[in-house]
Amino acid sequence: MPSPTSPSEPGAALRRGTLFVTACAGIFVFGIAYALLGALFGLPEMRHRLHINLAQQGDLLLVLFAGIFLATVVVGPLLDRFGSQPVMVIASVLVGVALAGFTVARSFPMAAAAALLLGLGGGGLNTSSNVLVSRLYGERRGPRLNILGIFFGFGALFMPLLAASISALLSVDQLLMVAASLAGACALGYAALRFPPAGEAHGFSWHEAAGVIRMPGVLLFGLLLFCESGDEASIGGWVSTYIGRAGSSARVATWILAGYWVALMLGRMLAARLLGRIAKGRLVLVGGIGGVAGAALLLVAPSVAVMAAATALLGLSYAPIYPTTLAMAGDRYPRFAGTVFGTLFSIALVGGGGFPWVVGQVSQSVGMRYGMLLPLAGAVAICLLSLRIAPGHANVAPGSTVSKGL
Repeated sequence: MPSPTSPSEPGAALRRGTLFVTACAGIFVFGIAYALLGALFGLPEMRHRLHINLAQQGDLLLVLFAGIFLATVVVGPLLDRFGSQPVMVIASVLVGVALAGFTVARSFPMAAAAALLLGLGGGGLNTSSNVLVSRLYGERRGPRLNILGIFFGFGALFMPLLAASISALLSVDQLLMVAASLAGACALGYAALRFPPAGEAHGFSWHEAAGVIRMPGVLLFGLLLFCESGDEASIGGWVSTYIGRAGSSARVATWILAGYWVALMLGRMLAARLLGRIAKGRLVLVGGIGGVAGAALLLVAPSVAVMAAATALLGLSYAPIYPTTLAMAGDRYPRFAGTVFGTLFSIALVGGGGFPWVVGQVSQSVGMRYGMLLPLAGAVAICLLSLRIAPGHANVAPGSTVSKGL
């Protein structure tokens, strides 16, 4: 597939850079959507306002990820057929409406409706931003997707940091409206920019796109992302509550959650530099091993300080796994990139929604320590899957559409 911006075109580098900034803005807003509920539920005011218990908190996280999942299933083929621009405009509007909706929510059903819209918009931004960068940068997609992931970390950090630092100055509703205004600004910017044409605008086949899941190795990539997304969502959605139940104040627990997203962001900065020196599969394995260590330490931590260290280790370890796995998939399946990425995101989001829900149900029934065993199991699975994928990836040249090793 030709690059959307050929290096020989006048101003191609500037245009590619502008589009990369566009993708970073989209993933930033997705980070806000992804981390919002974890940050809000660290504040007792929000739980009291909605009159919800721990199980219902898990249900809302499930609704959020259901919305992301539904959007991802639909968005992949649409990106191949129509391109990124219409998807990113509509998705940004949905996020803005959802954030405004949380300001008027006073019950579980109202919050669930806002969470669903938030997931639909966030899912569209996530898939379209990643596909855009993968198409723009070809064999350099590994470092660039990790840099893109840094802006996801910025977005995920945005709400916890605001909640922890200026909650005395701004109300929860005002914080939400600040975030909603950012989503609205993105929608206006996307509508004004010139995007590259759709990758399969003239040769798109729904039948071929539907066959993506049968490509060799796609399910293994999807299962790895299923576990990583589930672990990342469980820590992001529950760690502030877990630490608060261990005796920490809500403010300290929120700062620790912010530290998790900072570590995630720093880990992706580091990964972007390491990918010139270390194989993608090996970097994913190292991240999985760190995840096992961090999740185990969080379970046995004797103090809040050790819990904070374990949470930071988890963020640092999870950081390279998702974008680097996507880069491996982008190397292997360059055609129907939107559909391939959408398929992988869809599988991942089942984990992203299911893991936090299971944590909530187990926590409500037998205690949070037992619920937090799930991220440990997920990290072990990441290690095993990365060992299975890496040899096959090493034997396939970038750009190949078929893998013999998986």
